[in-house]
Amino acid sequence: MNQRTIPVVGMACSSCSANVERTLRSIGGVVSASVNLASRSALVEWDPAVVSLEQMKAAVNGIGFDLVIEQDRSVVEIERREYALLRKKTLLSWLFAVLVMSVSMGWLNVGSRNAANQVALIVSLANILVCGRQFYVSTFRQLRHGAANMDTLVTFSTAISFVFSAVVTLFFSHRQPAIDTFFDASVMIITFVLTGRLLEERAKNATASSIRTLMGLQPKTAHLVSGTAPHAVDEVPLSTVSLGDVLEVRAGEKIPVDGSVTWAESFMTEDGAYVDESMITGEPTPALKRRFGKVLAGTVLQQGRLRFRATQVGEQTALAGIIRMVQQAQGSKAPVQRVVDRLALVFVPTVTVIALLTFIVWWIVGGSAGLPHAIISAVAVLVIACPCAMGLATPTALMVGIGKAAERNILIKDATALENLRKVDALVIDKTGTLTIPNQSIDFTKADDLPLEERETLKPFAREAMSALQSAGVEVYMMSGDKDAAAHYWAEKAGIAHYQSGVKPQDKENLVRQLQAEGHHVAMVGDGINDSQALAAADVSIAIGTGTDVAMDVAQVTLMGSDLRALPEAMALSKRTIGMIRQNLFWAFVYNVVCIPMAAGMLRLFGIDFQISPVLASALMALSSISVVLNSLRLRWTKGFTSLSSFNM
Repeated sequence: MNQRTIPVVGMACSSCSANVERTLRSIGGVVSASVNLASRSALVEWDPAVVSLEQMKAAVNGIGFDLVIEQDRSVVEIERREYALLRKKTLLSWLFAVLVMSVSMGWLNVGSRNAANQVALIVSLANILVCGRQFYVSTFRQLRHGAANMDTLVTFSTAISFVFSAVVTLFFSHRQPAIDTFFDASVMIITFVLTGRLLEERAKNATASSIRTLMGLQPKTAHLVSGTAPHAVDEVPLSTVSLGDVLEVRAGEKIPVDGSVTWAESFMTEDGAYVDESMITGEPTPALKRRFGKVLAGTVLQQGRLRFRATQVGEQTALAGIIRMVQQAQGSKAPVQRVVDRLALVFVPTVTVIALLTFIVWWIVGGSAGLPHAIISAVAVLVIACPCAMGLATPTALMVGIGKAAERNILIKDATALENLRKVDALVIDKTGTLTIPNQSIDFTKADDLPLEERETLKPFAREAMSALQSAGVEVYMMSGDKDAAAHYWAEKAGIAHYQSGVKPQDKENLVRQLQAEGHHVAMVGDGINDSQALAAADVSIAIGTGTDVAMDVAQVTLMGSDLRALPEAMALSKRTIGMIRQNLFWAFVYNVVCIPMAAGMLRLFGIDFQISPVLASALMALSSISVVLNSLRLRWTKGFTSLSSFNM
């Protein structure tokens, strides 16, 4: 089976992402597909023996979207071009809108009312053909496959407004009293929708900044040491570097790929050089690299020079793995999002039915004289409905939250782990390698004769981290294979009341399951193979990045550094992110519940002479989507969850 995060081009609302996801899942050979509107990507698992990427691309193209599977197509470049085109269309649409409003309101005198309508007809048609064409093309493709999205609502509302107004202008222009036309509504709907998407795209780009930051850690070129002339170094594109190549890095430069040091020197030491690995591991102290030492792509040589042999290149480097993990996590879905996706598939058809009923009711109530009011009410309902806000409510908050965690050297594998972190009320933590680190100066053959404080050292800030967790109501249990005296000593040092000594791997798993049976949501923190059983059993599994690959493979969350304050930070971030999702969903739901009846004119039934017009509806619809994205971005702008005190929120 293959699994890959594939960029998707053309999605604008939750109905779009739901339709792409449904299409991918319907393809034989696709095991699973999860489409994320905010990250504009699809996380797909498929059997390459049954279906190819090209076949998936063709199926998605058929409903009006595109999968970027080609290596030579830059997603960043595609998005930049699309944004530039969207900006031009928006500006042009505003020009058309001002012209139509000027004519319709009499600000620009063109003669008779009929002449004004004729000018408005021409400008409105130009606006639809040039600026709004994308909505009509998308709607045609969607309807051809029995689907609908936000573009469908825009198409129906603008087409109804334009066609009705055009018929009045061409065939009933001399009727008295004159029948109202809605060319301004047709133009302004497209204008506001385009404006909303333009602002939305700008805001969504900010949510992806963490990925761009990680990608920016990798240089574009590398210094290749010539095999024939040892002192000759050529600058080559990074893509040309192969396994086994010897590369040179100079002071201040980023290491391009993973490798093993063959030679190093600096003014501080003759046989080594210091590398700043904080951007990958979170460790603030530079690491000394000597011969055979491991170096990672994206880290920075502080001073001197070093040469190393490439051991991992391209998608196999540790940095590429981190980027891939963050992308997949941002593209995954929280359980609540799946409910929203199911709702999105029926939302547009439901709104269309409501708009039709609105038209019929007001036409019956008002008769032929009430036809314009019936049309304007139906159009307002079509425009005001906004599946965009609901679709963006969860993924934008998740993208920002998971991205922010990555910036804090906390790697979260999926949205479910982020959601479950906030529920944790019991934490089981391994001692050696997790809470403590062995002293490099411990003769192991004489370990039992050494004082306890000389065998190991408590990790910096470990006591503060445990205190923050316990203050927030999380019960902490330390597990150690040491004798009881040693376990008691280190538990007391770390400020942990509950501990067990002389434990084996099965004992750790047993404690996790016992706590779960008592009704606790349990997180397990470990760093070694002997922790893997307990990690697999826990509700949330957390590995230390300096530990074994087995532990990190099992874990849902990886702390890249040794600073255990990342534990309460991760849990605080989980609470803040899920709280943000609930806010977004609440306001998106309230928006539709309140605005759709107002657009349908239901207040008139209670004697209140107020109704949301199509123009105001389009503005409100755009504003609702933008507000959801901006609300999610507050996670980036606030610093609260990075401090331990915020964990009690």
